[in-house]
Amino acid sequence: MTTIAAKNPVSKFVYGFLCPFRSFGFVRQNPALYKFIILPFLINTVTFSLVVYFGLNSIFSLVMSKVPQGEAWYWLILNYLMIAVAILVVFVLVFFSFAVVGSLIASPFNDVLSERTASILTGKVSEEPFLFSVMLLDARRTLVVESKKIGVFLVGMLLLLFLHLIPVLGSALYPILSVGWTVFFLVTEYTGYVFTRKRYDFSRQRQTVFKYFALMFGFGVGLLCVLAIPFLQFMCIPLGVVGAVRLLDEVGEL
Repeated sequence: MTTIAAKNPVSKFVYGFLCPFRSFGFVRQNPALYKFIILPFLINTVTFSLVVYFGLNSIFSLVMSKVPQGEAWYWLILNYLMIAVAILVVFVLVFFSFAVVGSLIASPFNDVLSERTASILTGKVSEEPFLFSVMLLDARRTLVVESKKIGVFLVGMLLLLFLHLIPVLGSALYPILSVGWTVFFLVTEYTGYVFTRKRYDFSRQRQTVFKYFALMFGFGVGLLCVLAIPFLQFMCIPLGVVGAVRLLDEVGEL
């Protein structure tokens, strides 16, 4: 943490922001990680395809059934406007499917990817013998932990909707707080694999995140940007897992 500790908050933010993108180079230098990335990648692709297909069909059908039809030019503009809104809604669904559903399904594989990345960085190989029963137990534990995290995230997002009940101020605060809450979720989601493997509780993870706030906030914003870039979002989960391990190694928490 010597070089990073000497940086100012803006430099720390930028360092964390670039971490997911720099993980491309790390993976390329370590082809042994490919086999742990292919499956999450396929899971992302399938999730994306299903959400887009069913989402567009359902929303377009709903839009066309609710919007009055007519031959006048303004009805045509209204139809195009509603289609644009429908596409935007689908993109929001795609974002949440990647950030939430994709992470939940891929979590057992992400745990292995996190462990192998840590082994490469530290040079330490786990001395525990491989047992299928242990793997299933770890996978179940990971799924339980991920389900709780995602549940808290969704409850938080629902509670933030009540801000719209506050005139003017609530609508202004909602986008800021919802983005902040999403960034916090992404950071705890991907750094969580390391802390879960070490059997640390959430309070320890939370302390680490706030101790290196600028660094971690930059990392979360970087992941949010990856999710927002078409096609690059396919790689968000593995880049987030690898990037989180590298970031925690940099600050001496690995």
